[in-house]
Amino acid sequence: MKKENQIEINEKIKVLLDRYSIGKKPLSKLLKWGEGTIIRYLEGDLPSEKYLTCLEEIYSDPNKYLEILKSNKDQITKVAYNKSLKATNNYILQSEHGDFYSDIPLSNMVRVAADSINIKVADVDENKKSILKSIDRACQKEVQLLVLNELCLTGYTCNDLFLQNKLIDKVEEALEEIKLYTKDKNIIVVVGAPLRYLSKLYNCGVVISNGKILGVVPKINIPNYNEFYEVRHFVSGKDVLSQEIKIGQDIVPFGSNLLFRCENNKDFVFGIEICEDLWVSIPPSSNMAEAGATVIVNLSASNEVIGKSDYRRDLVSSQSARCDCAYVYASAGDGESTQDLVFSGHNIIAEDGIVLNETKLFKNNMIISEIDLDKITHERQRKNTFSANQFNYKMIDFSLNLKDLIVHRVFPRFPFVPNDESIREDRCKQILAMQANGLKKRIEHIHCKKIVVGLSGGLDSALAILVAAEAMDLLNRSREDIIAITMPCFGTTHRTKSNAELLAEGLKTSFMDINISKAVKQHFEDINQDINNFDVTFENGQARERTQVLMDIANKEGGIVLGTGDLSELALGWATYNGDHMSMYAVNVSIPKTLIRYIVKYYADELANETTAKALYDILSTPVSPELIPAKGEEITQKTEDIVGPYELHDFFLYYVVRWGFNPKKVYAIAVNTFKNVYSKETILKWLKNFYRRFFMQQFKRSCLPDGPKVGSVSLSPRGDWRMPSDAISKMWLEEVETL
Repeated sequence: MKKENQIEINEKIKVLLDRYSIGKKPLSKLLKWGEGTIIRYLEGDLPSEKYLTCLEEIYSDPNKYLEILKSNKDQITKVAYNKSLKATNNYILQSEHGDFYSDIPLSNMVRVAADSINIKVADVDENKKSILKSIDRACQKEVQLLVLNELCLTGYTCNDLFLQNKLIDKVEEALEEIKLYTKDKNIIVVVGAPLRYLSKLYNCGVVISNGKILGVVPKINIPNYNEFYEVRHFVSGKDVLSQEIKIGQDIVPFGSNLLFRCENNKDFVFGIEICEDLWVSIPPSSNMAEAGATVIVNLSASNEVIGKSDYRRDLVSSQSARCDCAYVYASAGDGESTQDLVFSGHNIIAEDGIVLNETKLFKNNMIISEIDLDKITHERQRKNTFSANQFNYKMIDFSLNLKDLIVHRVFPRFPFVPNDESIREDRCKQILAMQANGLKKRIEHIHCKKIVVGLSGGLDSALAILVAAEAMDLLNRSREDIIAITMPCFGTTHRTKSNAELLAEGLKTSFMDINISKAVKQHFEDINQDINNFDVTFENGQARERTQVLMDIANKEGGIVLGTGDLSELALGWATYNGDHMSMYAVNVSIPKTLIRYIVKYYADELANETTAKALYDILSTPVSPELIPAKGEEITQKTEDIVGPYELHDFFLYYVVRWGFNPKKVYAIAVNTFKNVYSKETILKWLKNFYRRFFMQQFKRSCLPDGPKVGSVSLSPRGDWRMPSDAISKMWLEEVETL
């Protein structure tokens, strides 16, 4: 198996995981491999021919996967099995109907690569050949920016050979050949090379594109401690500003203050650091970012010692977060001298604090990902504390064909929910603690005697009462101070009513069963509402009656009404104004529906007693419904997602519209690519249009929200993250949706 095929193997595995909705460990178990096998392949290990054949079979034939899934279902949990079974059947059904479609290209994306060439120490000709091969591989993958390791033309470990004129002369010859090799190629290449300037030697990054050397950036921070003694050979480029250097017959810009800007896209500007530059207290990239660089590249030769790879990853990730930029880090690997050191080829691509791709140590692989310039520029615009300061940087312009890209990076189907199970459990634990502590403070502040919760037998009210129970535990108070009230009416089923009762019993709260049918009928009679007309008045009359009951009991008991509505409902305005929309403290206000399901499951799995867990598991399998329309026997007739659309789509839209400010065209493209073969393009477009329409129309409900804690990166509180006029016009957004 050739090394360059690793990228394709990784992408196919990621597609498998998403297509069949299965985790890395469960897939390994399902195939009866070692638990960590799939993880190892994603980290860079190559499958044997036998295992590769198996992966190819289930990739190309979903029925083969389905057969394995059913045969080996005892190898994974029931939840994992049911989830994968549903996804696989949906995939097969849509494939039979010819509902497949190609990915949609995304705008304002740049494909970048970091590669560690296999060094031959002091053999410039061989290193040049490896660099040319790397350029070829990158061009085959339509990479637009390729970053190579530090001093890759000579090797970092030449030591005193750097003082040999023969070596340095050969470097200039090789750069000339590399320069010519890039002619008519749509790529920027950053090569590491030692270069002379005014009789001093500099450790440089050389920027080459389309047959030209665009500029040369010298390393600023020259380490001379522990195993490093670069000062013996190189000088700092700190004071080299806006100079020129001769390479062959070319006179090119030279200086540590150079930035490189794409003429075709003002958002694509990159700066260069070299190894140690990242490891100092104030890296040069901090100033580069403030001067406009959206991408930082680092040519490195970072040797490996125990624990260093974790620290290196954190450095790259945190610097990309602090600078709101992308960071492409290419480090030396195979071939460097192991006389005293070992190099692992640890390449990393990060964006705004998130590692998009990295190599497994000692694998010497090229890694590729796409940088989203829209995310970077939006984040800088959003943060008023991100400074814009040109300092003394000089822009070097270049031209690239930056067409919209079919991207390889994976956008999570559930952006609010971590994919990793251990991280997800920890996240659920933290959110519960934040909600409970927020409620605890409110209870203490107002000397609240009781917490009143309307318990419907649905997900949102289940989470609300779980939070109330946790808050009472924190206060060392009896859970009997929580009054759980179920208020059955025309659409209530026995299933949801009994789950509400069971949940209150398991949590040991107080419980009241108040049937509001008589009161609602009297109200309808008073306003001449036909009880057989299931219109908005029929529905909202019940919702407001429930709120009146809760509020009055709260007054009577010296308590407060706990709100149950969630972030997804607020985004869509799926709440009755001054009905379930209103409360005295809303604990779920910044938690999306897709995440609530996992928090409730976490509680059931880890914290609940047998009675509580039984109720929660059944609630988790109950369709989301307000139960305002009469049921057909025990069948829920009013299913929310049939009316407003799937919450997994709306949460996806919400994340990219509010968190990142993407325009409708880009949101649609990402959604189509992510939910490919789950929903048709027409279905996605239908619900995207509905999302924008409702999001603008329903702002008036968000403008008067009750208090509630922010727990994630997206909140719609009018006092916090989202200040929007209730009468804003949605015309521009909807017009763009109509063009899709």
